[in-house]
Amino acid sequence: MKEDQLLPGRRSVFRIAACLGAAAFGGMLVGERAETPGRAPAAPAPAAGPQSAARPPQAASYRLRPMTAYAPPARQRATPPVRKQPILEVPARGRTMVLTFDDGPDPRYTPDVLGILRKHDVRAMFFVCGEMATAHRDLLREMAGDGHVVGNHTWSHPLIPKLSLSGINDELGRTSEVIGEAVGEPPLWYRAPYGAWNRRSFEIGARLGMEPLGWTVDTLDWTTPGTGTIVRRVLKGAAPGVIVLSHDAGGNRSQSVAALRRYLPKLLDKGYQITVPRR
Repeated sequence: MKEDQLLPGRRSVFRIAACLGAAAFGGMLVGERAETPGRAPAAPAPAAGPQSAARPPQAASYRLRPMTAYAPPARQRATPPVRKQPILEVPARGRTMVLTFDDGPDPRYTPDVLGILRKHDVRAMFFVCGEMATAHRDLLREMAGDGHVVGNHTWSHPLIPKLSLSGINDELGRTSEVIGEAVGEPPLWYRAPYGAWNRRSFEIGARLGMEPLGWTVDTLDWTTPGTGTIVRRVLKGAAPGVIVLSHDAGGNRSQSVAALRRYLPKLLDKGYQITVPRR
């Protein structure tokens, strides 16, 4: 009878011992989870039996969270130098030429230009105006999707030397934002309307991560001189490293489209490689 009366007391002792053991084991788990990232973890305790060996290891909680302190720095674009004049030609590696089109995009002419370039599998540069680009972002995405370079030609095509510092910044900055939103990255090149550059435009362009690109051969297609005249000007001016200026907007550009359809295969037959500059 006395032995039976002692049993409850023994059971209480066993319960207390079990609770102390569980608390100690729980403290070990908390200590493991609090391990500092980058510090070598403590050596694991030896297995206590078949059930312990079969239990999968617990992942430390910090490994499930982004380790921003150890993440590599975000890639930043290199700031180009502040130039005193625009780039007027590209390195003449072989018989390379660059075709550029300004003032677009225009849904009446730009799709035809893109189609001709796609047919001959060549790449060109499109210097777009922000006020045109914002209304036709699908054409910007098509340009970029075909591998063409989308450049900045200001927002409203003003005469830059007549603008204030804030005015130049607004014209270039807003256009870069539209291009970046449409194609996924801001432009690396810009061109001043009318080729009218000044020191402040070079400074702001560089700060926005862009290089200034001019031209070598001006087709003067904006004067609508006739398709044949445009073709002759391009073929006569063709040479390694040459940059050709044409337009795909800003007026009736049907002559520009027709001329491209004629002179592009002739340039390719002469062995010219129509390419785009890379940075």
